[in-house]
Amino acid sequence: MKVQGTCLLLTLAGLASAQDVAIAGGGGYGGGHGGDHGHWPRRPLVESSRLQRTLSSRNLMKHAKKFVKFSELSNGTRAFGTKAHNASIAYIKDLLDKTRYYDTEYQTFPYLFSEGSATFAANGTAYDTAWFTYGPAGDVTAPIVVVANVGCETADYPAEVAGKIALIKRGSCEFGRKVALAGASKAAGAIIYNNADGPVGGGTLGAISRPDVGPYIPIGSITGLDGAALVATITAGSEVVGTLKVDAINEDRFTSNVIATTKLGDKENIVVAGGHTDSVPAGAGINDDGSGVMGILEIALQLPEFSVTNAVRFAFWTAEEYGLVGSEHYVTNLPEEERQKIALYLNFDMIASPNAGYFIYDGDGSAFNLTGPAGSEHIEKTFEDFFVGAKVKSAPTEFSGRSDYGPFLDVGIPAGGLFTGAEDKMTEEEAQWWGGEAGVAYDKCYHQACDGIDNLNTKAWIVNTKAAAHSIATYARSVAGIPRGPRPQAEGLRVASMTHDQRRHQGCGHEVLAA
Repeated sequence: MKVQGTCLLLTLAGLASAQDVAIAGGGGYGGGHGGDHGHWPRRPLVESSRLQRTLSSRNLMKHAKKFVKFSELSNGTRAFGTKAHNASIAYIKDLLDKTRYYDTEYQTFPYLFSEGSATFAANGTAYDTAWFTYGPAGDVTAPIVVVANVGCETADYPAEVAGKIALIKRGSCEFGRKVALAGASKAAGAIIYNNADGPVGGGTLGAISRPDVGPYIPIGSITGLDGAALVATITAGSEVVGTLKVDAINEDRFTSNVIATTKLGDKENIVVAGGHTDSVPAGAGINDDGSGVMGILEIALQLPEFSVTNAVRFAFWTAEEYGLVGSEHYVTNLPEEERQKIALYLNFDMIASPNAGYFIYDGDGSAFNLTGPAGSEHIEKTFEDFFVGAKVKSAPTEFSGRSDYGPFLDVGIPAGGLFTGAEDKMTEEEAQWWGGEAGVAYDKCYHQACDGIDNLNTKAWIVNTKAAAHSIATYARSVAGIPRGPRPQAEGLRVASMTHDQRRHQGCGHEVLAA
């Protein structure tokens, strides 16, 4: 799909505005318990081992097949704002509503979606080409004109660049300024080549537009070697005709968090468990983070068989892959009184990696010297105790804020969670611990099209889902060990001050402790 000019605003059909939605509907998953608060049937207080026994890999796989089916609505992706993502969150909310055990809501808001790709050929030769974030769509075939110096000044662009493709060297100023200056000089397109032999790598124009400099035009990047060769050919007097094709979408999209809070339980001590519902545009994200979301969804569907001392809130975050957008929106819009009511946050992001490690966020800072708010060490110990009981070796992972727990850390809420690894490679010692493959990524399909149902490690998935259930049951019974005095005034969220592109580098990343 090609989109040019001003941003488009997509309507998220069928989603409610961000308000509490009264739950309707009959029985279904979770036994159909319902009625007003005075007529709840008597049920046992949730207990870890009993909640764990309700969980099965069979039910988890049923959800996974649904998520794969949803991805087919959007060409294999469940990125936020797509039909597939909308279907995913509607599925989650519908199942939770049918239990009649939760007050549910969509928390809906717009956010900028920017995604694209570029191809470039010159005189019939194709070149490896990369797209720049915010670059507009377009299809240009025209002679190539070499820009003087590094294209940071208007004077660097000769008059003959009008209607042509500007060839610009990297350096000195930001990419966005170069492209806007080329647009102001009426170039039809632009190619930026690296100031070193290799590719430019990931790049961004830095902002959605630069009206103070000039209009953006279709843009791509090539290696320094390829750019230098083109410059040599052109300066020797030969005409080089280039073809630049850019497919890009730059638009605001409405998207939603799904929030479900138990009707029962102490609302002054809320236990929050969350994971993100979106994938990267490249694939369906069945491990990242379908695994975490489906794990806590299944727990939420079984919890209605029990009562709780403390209220439990399940949070299904949107747009994590664009920089913790959903969780940041939730925390930013959380009134101070409500922030004080949240006892702790539990995060489950990638819990079924095919070459899985069993990692726990380092809440006490003993491994990475990054300590969470008081109480985070207790959460870490709760998970450690589970794995000891399950006879599974666990290891710490950095508490860096690189997933949806980050905004909670920033406002002083203790947090913890699980992670089975992403693009980093398993060590020899870890392979001995977990029976994996040394020297191979924990998830070889991380952020790729192959992150489908075959990418799930079902053994790790059910173990980690039971670990999640253990933590939820533990704190739904009692928050002993979690400080509950008034928290200091929050100073603000780190991610909120970042640019759109900086935020995109925040999602789904954790350092693990080398064995």
